[in-house]
Amino acid sequence: MNASLDETRKKMEKTIKAFKEELAHVRTSRASIALLEGIKVDCYGTKMPITQLATINVVEGRMLVIQPWDPNLTKEIEKAIQKSDLGINPTSDGKVIKIVVPPLSEERRKELVKVVGKMAEEARIAIRNLRRDILDKFKTAKKKGEISEDDFKLLEKKVQKLTDEFIKKIDQLLKEKEKEILTV
Repeated sequence: MNASLDETRKKMEKTIKAFKEELAHVRTSRASIALLEGIKVDCYGTKMPITQLATINVVEGRMLVIQPWDPNLTKEIEKAIQKSDLGINPTSDGKVIKIVVPPLSEERRKELVKVVGKMAEEARIAIRNLRRDILDKFKTAKKKGEISEDDFKLLEKKVQKLTDEFIKKIDQLLKEKEKEILTV
């Protein structure tokens, strides 16, 4: 049964990791390389992430500087950024692409706080679903006589403790992201 608990812990950790990645893609007033991670560029007959085609640096906290390894890809990278849902317009001198991340309006900040709140709730639901699944597994084992009532109660407490731990992590990540979004 401890193997099942370990497996559930790993799944919960994956949920937290996915939540962190989702949060990284939410644009704040600060420039971040994570903003560009989901953008794919048409090059050499395939779609590749910008991070595999160029050096990306954050300058002065508000600007991203993208220097393609192959200068011929500059236009393609620009197009991919423009087509993305970031709402950011890149500028280029033919060799280097610059993206200035504009400050967010108060209204947009409040919208983003709601968006990350929904993301957090989805992550919490995923954690609770994992809890339900493992408890169902333990209930079945109890009915079959594989574990005693006392063992079941003990496992139930362990699962609840694990769930609480991961929900707390989600809440902490949410709090940090909300603070980041609301900071002007």
